[in-house]
Amino acid sequence: MPALPPRSRRTICLVALGLCLGGVASGADEPAQEEAVTAIILRNQTPADFLDAIGQRTKARWRLLFRPPPPTPPTDRGRASLILGSLMADSFLIWQAGDSQQFRNNNQEVLSYCRTLGLGEKLLPRLMAQGKMAESDEWKELRNEIVDSHQVLIRLLHEQKDDDLAVMIDLGLWLRLLEIVSTVVVENATSEVRPLCIGSPVILQEIRDDFNRLGMPKHEEPMIKHIGVAIEEISSLWRSTTPGTPTAEQVTKTHEKFKEIMQVMVEKQP
Repeated sequence: MPALPPRSRRTICLVALGLCLGGVASGADEPAQEEAVTAIILRNQTPADFLDAIGQRTKARWRLLFRPPPPTPPTDRGRASLILGSLMADSFLIWQAGDSQQFRNNNQEVLSYCRTLGLGEKLLPRLMAQGKMAESDEWKELRNEIVDSHQVLIRLLHEQKDDDLAVMIDLGLWLRLLEIVSTVVVENATSEVRPLCIGSPVILQEIRDDFNRLGMPKHEEPMIKHIGVAIEEISSLWRSTTPGTPTAEQVTKTHEKFKEIMQVMVEKQP
């Protein structure tokens, strides 16, 4: 099997641990739990698989998690990258809902933000093909295409030496995914579901690692500082938690922090 890109390896770990936490809380028998986790690892998880796993454990109403279109792409390429990452997370969300029109609408926003980063023409054929797949209900093929598009986008940014922007796209994607998942968990806040609010503690550490990979000039920007503080506050909420024992209040506070991060991303900076 060829080596997976770093983000894909990370997702395997996150989903496997997330389901382990849920399994411990629900009292599932250990052999079945081990078998489920093994299957997760062997399937090479992607963000789409992550939402699949959440949907299997909760009563996720995906369409209710759609959000309004983002603002016009900002001139700040860093903020544009964060928002673009969150739009790619929305692509995975909309795929779960199977809404072809919403997918095409979101893809137009993705294209606009890609153009802001100078990648519009390179990604236009791929995004147009995705729109046609959604229109034709080719959901299986579209799923693979969305996953590939994320990897292609990251590769293109690295090739043009925009490493910080690549990191910020991944941050935007995973922070939006966790906002989505925390919303689902808040609405299904049983004791066995609450640990899925963050996927697993590993995801928070790796988001922190990503954040710390940003160059020092980025860390001095007010928006980035705000996001960094919010990430640390979320981490603190879960740092002392015994696996399988988060409270409803803890889940609610976590969800509020993810919402705050999303709001900071789209707000026009002074």
